[in-house]
Amino acid sequence: MTWLLAAQSAPSVSLHQVRERGLCNGISPWLSPLAMVASQDIALGLFFRGIQVLGREHLPTSGPVLLAPTHRARWDAFLLPHAAGRRVTGRDCRFMVTVDEMRGLQGWFLHRLGCFPVNQTRPSMASLRYAVDLLAGGQQLVVFPEGRIQREPSPLRLHQGLARLALLAAGQGVVVPVVPVGIAYSHSLPRWRDRAALCFGPPLTLEGQGREAAIAFTDHLTTALQQAETQARGRVGLAL
Repeated sequence: MTWLLAAQSAPSVSLHQVRERGLCNGISPWLSPLAMVASQDIALGLFFRGIQVLGREHLPTSGPVLLAPTHRARWDAFLLPHAAGRRVTGRDCRFMVTVDEMRGLQGWFLHRLGCFPVNQTRPSMASLRYAVDLLAGGQQLVVFPEGRIQREPSPLRLHQGLARLALLAAGQGVVVPVVPVGIAYSHSLPRWRDRAALCFGPPLTLEGQGREAAIAFTDHLTTALQQAETQARGRVGLAL
């Protein structure tokens, strides 16, 4: 009888919380502020001699949003919260990252900083549903549509995972603006005292349903990302 009364008096756990516990530890209230100071105030400030943010007027400050950045260096994960994180929009950047990145010491930190894993080749429904939960809660989700770092300039090749996630969210009644984000550094492998630039493009909205809609949106996003990255490259002195 005692265990029954205890179970009845225990706080209820939401389905979102169950999914979160299976994927990550959420956002640590003590580690997150420390990481913000270490990454934004110390690491970025010491390493780069200048960071420019373009098109900030295109960044929604409320409601669900999918940030779709190009992926040029590990520094991208520091630049995005600097340009769109808690100090700018009042909310954190929640990163969907590869399974490999969530391992070891790095994984220990990522698990406590709002990141969660996805298998790019075979994404689990748990990861996708958790991502939709975050968007339905009006949060800001970061998905790198290239899937991995591409250091050398070349035509963008995007996976359709982001478009499929937007379709899944729309099927749950969550219409999500997708903001293309172009990122550039003075060198393909950023060096000490380089310059960095990040450009937000106008938000895109997926229209239609099914595979054809995902393909069309991915093509549209590719063009928008190329335009945003061209602007960012111009600000760091690279050829357009």
